[in-house]
Amino acid sequence: MKFINQENWNRKEHFDFYSKFDEPFYGIVAEVDCTQAYETSKQNNASFFGHYLHKSLLAANQVNEFRYRIHKKGAGEYETIHASPTIGRGDGTYGLAFVPFALDFQTFCDHLSLQNQRIRNSKGLAMNEDTSRPDVIHFSSIPWVRFTGLSHPRNYNSPDSIPKVTFGKTYHQGETMMLPVAVHAHHGLADALHVARFLEEFQSLLNQPLHH
Repeated sequence: MKFINQENWNRKEHFDFYSKFDEPFYGIVAEVDCTQAYETSKQNNASFFGHYLHKSLLAANQVNEFRYRIHKKGAGEYETIHASPTIGRGDGTYGLAFVPFALDFQTFCDHLSLQNQRIRNSKGLAMNEDTSRPDVIHFSSIPWVRFTGLSHPRNYNSPDSIPKVTFGKTYHQGETMMLPVAVHAHHGLADALHVARFLEEFQSLLNQPLHH
C-alpha cells in the first residue's frame, strides 16, 4: 500500500472532518441495466452472479477512491483490491469468501467456484486471514428483495474504511432487466461523485461482451 501525503492531499480537510464522526459511512442506492449481462451469461453458460460480481470488482479498481483505506499511519492507496463476497448455504446461513482480482473472467470464476465449495463445506462465518484483509470490497447479495434502501450493521469500536457493495433482486422494466445496487463508503475517502463514477463504470462493463 502507498501512503498518501496528506499535507498535499486535496481531501485532507474532508478526511480529517469525517474521520471524527461516529458513523463516517454513507450509502447510495441505485440500479443498473443488466439486460446485456444476463443474456451474455446465458449464451456462454456462465454464472450471472459471477458475471456481475466480476464486472463490479473491475469497476471498483478503476476508481482510485475505492482503493483508499485508513490505517494507523493515515490514509493509503492499494494498487489492486479484491472481492470478499458473502456466499449462501443450503441451510440458510452464509459464509465469507475471498476471491482475488483477475482481469480474466474464467480465472475469476474458477476462484469463485473454489470459494463456493469451501463455504458449503464449512459452518459459521468461515472467516480467515484473507476475508479479514483491508484490500477488499465487501460484497453481498440479497436476491430475494428488490430494495430501495439499505443499511449495514457497524461496530464503532473497530475502525472500518472498506466500501460495501450490495446487490438486490433483479426486476423488469418492460424488456429491460434492472439490478438494484447499494454502495456504502467512508465519506473521508470518497464522495457521491466517486460512487457515481463506480456505477457508471460498472454499467459500461455490464454492457460489454463476456471475455473469457
